[in-house]
Amino acid sequence: MNDVLARLRSLQATDLPVHGGRTLAYVYDSGLTDVDEVARTAVAAYAGSNGLDPTAFPSLLTMENELVGFAANLLDGPETMVGTVSSGGTESVLLAVQGARDAHPEVAKPNIVVPSTIHAAFFKAAHYFGVEARVVPVGPDFRADVAGMSAAIDSSTVLVAASAPSYAHGVVDPITEIAAVAAARGVRCHVDACIGGWVLPYAARLGRSVPAWTFAVEGVTSISVDLHKYGYTPKGVSLLLHRTPALRRPQYFAHADWPGYTMLNSTMQSTKSGGPLAAAWAVVSTIGDEGYSKLSDEVFQAVDEIVAGIEQIPELSVVAQPDSTLIALGTSEACDPFTICDEMAAAGWFVQPQMAFGGSPATIHLSVSAATLPHVEEFLAALGSAVSAAVASGPVRVDAEVVAFIESLDPDALSDDDFDGLLAASGLVGASDDGELELPTRMAEVNAMLDVASPRMREALLIAFLDRLQRPTR
Repeated sequence: MNDVLARLRSLQATDLPVHGGRTLAYVYDSGLTDVDEVARTAVAAYAGSNGLDPTAFPSLLTMENELVGFAANLLDGPETMVGTVSSGGTESVLLAVQGARDAHPEVAKPNIVVPSTIHAAFFKAAHYFGVEARVVPVGPDFRADVAGMSAAIDSSTVLVAASAPSYAHGVVDPITEIAAVAAARGVRCHVDACIGGWVLPYAARLGRSVPAWTFAVEGVTSISVDLHKYGYTPKGVSLLLHRTPALRRPQYFAHADWPGYTMLNSTMQSTKSGGPLAAAWAVVSTIGDEGYSKLSDEVFQAVDEIVAGIEQIPELSVVAQPDSTLIALGTSEACDPFTICDEMAAAGWFVQPQMAFGGSPATIHLSVSAATLPHVEEFLAALGSAVSAAVASGPVRVDAEVVAFIESLDPDALSDDDFDGLLAASGLVGASDDGELELPTRMAEVNAMLDVASPRMREALLIAFLDRLQRPTR
C-alpha cells in the first residue's frame, strides 16, 4: 500500500497545485486548511455511497435538500423553488437544456438563444440533444445584446440563456432585460451562474455594484451554480435550481419497461458517488454564511488589488472591468499573452490563455480565489517580470508556411498525416526515435499556432491531440 501511495504522490507532483492560491484557473482555493480536512474526511466517509436511490441512502437526500435550501436563501429563491445536485456546471447546463427541450415535445426543431460569450457547455448540450444554438453577438462591453436576443427568439425557442458572469470576460449579462424578453414570449430563461452564484450575492452584501440576476428577477426560471467553485468544495458538485417543481419535472428520467429495477434519475447519472455531495454539505456547513461573506471580501480585495496593479504595467490592460472574480487581460503589440503565460508558469503561477475570437485578440484569464489575497504582491511582481521577458523575446510568430498549411486543411477531413505534420511543426512530437507524443514544457508556440487556426480547425486539432494522448499504457 505504501508503494501505491508513493506512486500517487510521484504522479501528482507534475500536476498544478490545488492549494496556495497560485493556480488561477480550474481550481478554487479558500486557503482554509481545516475546511479542506473536513472535505477529505467527508469524501472518504461517503465514497462508497450511491446517490442512485434516496430510499437506500436517505442521508444523501437530506444533505442535498439542505444544500438547495442554503442556495434558496442565497439566491432569493421563492417558496416554490426546487433544486438538484449535479456533478458540475456542464451537467447542470445539460439538464437545463434537456429539460427545456423535453418540456415542449410539440416543437419539431427546438432552438436555444444564447450570447456569443455563453459557456461552451450550452453548445455541448445543443450537440447532444439535437437542439439548434442561435448565437447572438455581444456588444462592445462583452455583455449580451438584448435586442439581438429578442430578435432571435421564435416559436421554436425553448430556452434563452445568459451569464452571471461570463467566463471569458467576467461581466454579468443584462439579466433583467433578457428575462423580461423571454417571459413576454413564454420562454424559459436560464442564468448560468456556475462561476458567480456563490460569490455575487456576497458581493452585493459587501456594497459592490452587481447587476440583478437572481430569482428576484421576474422571468428567471432556472439558475446553475457550482459549489466546487466559490463554494470552495471538492470537485464534482453543482446545483441546478428551478423556480417551480413543474419546471424541473421534464428533467427527470424513469424507465420501468424492462425486467430490472425501475430506473429513476434526477440527473444525467444513475450511479453517483455520495462523496462529492457529502463533502459539499460538510464544507458549506463548516464555512457557513458568515464564513462565505469573509471569503468573498477577501477574494474581491484580491481582485481590486490585481486590477490596480495591472494599471501599473503599461503592456497590459483589463479587457472589461470585472463584475465578479474573473479578470481578462489584454496585451500591447510589444508582447503576446502566450509567452506571458509560459513565463508565469515558469515562475510557479498558472494563468490561462484565451484564443482570439470574433475580431478580439487573444487574452489572459485569471480566476481569483480567496487564497490568492496574501500573495497578490508576489503575483504582480511575477506578472511584471513575465511581461518584461515577453517584451524582450518579442511576440511569437507562426511561420507563414505553417499558417498556409493550416488554412489549406479541411477540419472535417483531417488525416493522420496532416496531424503528424502539424505536430512536427508545433514541437508536440517528442525527441525519441518512435516519435512519442509528449506534453511540452512551454506552450507559446503551440498556442500561437492554435490561435491562427479557425475555431473548427482548432477543435479538430485538439481532438486529434487528445486522442493521441489517451492511449493505453502497457
